[in-house]
Amino acid sequence: MSAVCAGSARAASESDYLAAVAAAESANKEAGRLRNQWTVTQAALTAAKKAAESGNFDAALKSAQEAEALAKASIVQATSEKQRWKDLEIR
Repeated sequence: MSAVCAGSARAASESDYLAAVAAAESANKEAGRLRNQWTVTQAALTAAKKAAESGNFDAALKSAQEAEALAKASIVQATSEKQRWKDLEIR
């Protein structure tokens, strides 16, 4: 049984990385449209590209997925704050 579980993990491929970085760049572009890009998102994208250039697609995929998550979080922040400031009580 453990042999089956051990064989289920696989190394990330270049196509895995390319799909992840495309998703991250798309989300980051949307964050930019909302004027809320985070510098850490760009740092994660840069790390992903650097890892991919060296052939380390596992690290590249991880960094690209992190960049996408950060970009999506910045989108959530931008859209929620667009509404939330109206809810504040001005004294």
